[in-house]
Amino acid sequence: MNYFDPFSIFWFLLFFYLLISPQLNYRRLQMMRVKAMERLSRVRGSSVITLIHRQERIGLLGIPFYRFINIEDSEQVLRAIRMTPRDTPIDLILHTPGGLVLAATQIAKAIKDHPAKTTVIVPHYAMSGGTLIAIAADEIIMDPHAVLGPLDPQIMGYPAPSILKAVERKDVNEVDDQTLILADVAEKAIKQLREFIVELLEDRMGREKAEEIAKTLTEGRWTHDYPLTPEELKKMGFNVKTEVPKEVYELMELYPQPMFQREVVEFVPRSERVAKQ
Repeated sequence: MNYFDPFSIFWFLLFFYLLISPQLNYRRLQMMRVKAMERLSRVRGSSVITLIHRQERIGLLGIPFYRFINIEDSEQVLRAIRMTPRDTPIDLILHTPGGLVLAATQIAKAIKDHPAKTTVIVPHYAMSGGTLIAIAADEIIMDPHAVLGPLDPQIMGYPAPSILKAVERKDVNEVDDQTLILADVAEKAIKQLREFIVELLEDRMGREKAEEIAKTLTEGRWTHDYPLTPEELKKMGFNVKTEVPKEVYELMELYPQPMFQREVVEFVPRSERVAKQ
C-alpha cells in the first residue's frame, strides 16, 4: 500500500540542498567560466590561463576552501603553457595572495621561456608569489587600483630580512641556536630569490637594473603586505598598462564570494535612462 511520506521528501530535499545542489551550481559556474575565457581568447587572440584563488564553498555544509599557489597549481599552469603553440601569445589572469615559492618559481620560469608574448592580467591583486609570476611576463596589465607586493621570503611565518636584522642587533652569544639556524636559512632564501629575479629581468632591463629591482623587492623595505601600485611599478621600470579588458571583469564575476555570507558591499548602478531624465 502506497502512501505519502513527508519525512522522506524532507530528507531528500535536505540531502539535495547540502550535497547535490552546491556541486551542480559549481559545475554551472565552471561552464560559464570556460565560455567567458573563450570570449577573451577571441578578443585578445591569445591562449587564456587563469590562476585565481578565491574562497569558495562547494562541499558539505558549504565548508570554505582557502586557496594559495601550490604544486598542483604549478603542474596545471605548466601543462597549459606546454599545450600552447609556441607562436601563440599567453594571457595569464592572476588573482592570488601568493603561496609556495617553489610553485611560483616554476610558473614564472615557464612564463618567461614562452617564445610568444606573455601578459599577466591582475584585476585586483597578486601578492608575494603572484608578484614573482607577474614580473616574469613581457607585459603586466593591472586595474588602476590593483596591486602587487614585495618578494621578501617568509621563513616559518617571519620575513627573512627581519630575522637577519634581529640577529645582527645582538651579540651572537646571546642568540639561541634555533634563531641562528633561521638566520642562515633566511640569508640563503634572500640570495636565491634575488638571483632568480635577476634571471627573469636581466635580458629586458640589463644586469644592473635587474639587481637593483631584486634588492628593492627582497630587502624588507616594506611589510610583506605593502601594496605596489601600477605607478610604483612603472617607476621601477616594469611594462605596466592599466587597460584591463572588460571580458576579464566579466570572468571575475563568475568567481563569487562564499555562499551564506552576509553582503557587506552593495550598489545599484545608475541606468542611462534615469541619468537623462
